[in-house]
Amino acid sequence: MQQNPIITIPSPSPSPEVREPGPTALRMLVGARLRRLREARGLTREDAAGALRSSHSKISRLELGRHGCKRRDLNDLLDLYRVQDPAERAALLALAEQARAPGWWQAYGDAVPAWFEPYLGMEQSAAVIRTYEVQFVPGLLQTPGYARAVALLESDVATEEEIRRRVMVRMLRSRILTRRVGAPKLWAVIDEGALRRPVGDTAVMRAQLDHLIALSAPAHVNVQVLPFAAGGHPAAGPISILRFAEDELPDMIYLEQLSHARYPVNDAERARYQTVMDRLVVEAAPPAETVAFLRRIRDSL
Repeated sequence: MQQNPIITIPSPSPSPEVREPGPTALRMLVGARLRRLREARGLTREDAAGALRSSHSKISRLELGRHGCKRRDLNDLLDLYRVQDPAERAALLALAEQARAPGWWQAYGDAVPAWFEPYLGMEQSAAVIRTYEVQFVPGLLQTPGYARAVALLESDVATEEEIRRRVMVRMLRSRILTRRVGAPKLWAVIDEGALRRPVGDTAVMRAQLDHLIALSAPAHVNVQVLPFAAGGHPAAGPISILRFAEDELPDMIYLEQLSHARYPVNDAERARYQTVMDRLVVEAAPPAETVAFLRRIRDSL
């Protein structure tokens, strides 16, 4: 049997021991504050775009945190919104400057699709992560061997080095679960089919199931299995919902597809996915039954 290459996981710099807002979350904080300042003055996005000699879409991207705000543009907007207090201006300018700092994952740009980067940035800052997976074990819970098998399925033309770097990103992501302080609360619902469907060889699957059993012990990690016996449900694909400690940030919905992802921002659509996730948690086997369920699947391999 061919042995999987050993994956050595280096420590990111700086080491993510404490949950702090990453650059993506900081961009969203800056954007949220700019939106509130604009609305307080009764101005439209078109008004703001005029002050920057740009477009409505640029203001929308800034307010959603999709792009960083240049110092000159931020000063122009603060002038337009009549923010005169030096301390308030300095605080927002400093926040915008911090938001321009690169995240650790940017060193792996070749292994991180552009459509996934916003989610990755927010995941590092989340206080609560709720996820449902139908096809694979959630990325945060994967072993190196399982992650490698998934990466090989996703591309049949990638080089061994490209596969290695994709696995590295996945392993570095999972370090948030072992932070000494500020580890997020993870609530993962995994479809039974994802656990019974072979990904890699038998040894890889057994190691992955053992890993899930071990991860079910910490209080901040809840793993549930959605059994076949639960029948149909409205989730047509994977769903992730991120919640943040910062009150100014709304929950983030992430819907991953084959070669792109959706980030719904409509309140009604977001509420719909929240309801679906709540229903999945209710219909899945209780967390107290997870270990026994996983052991039965492991023993059947």
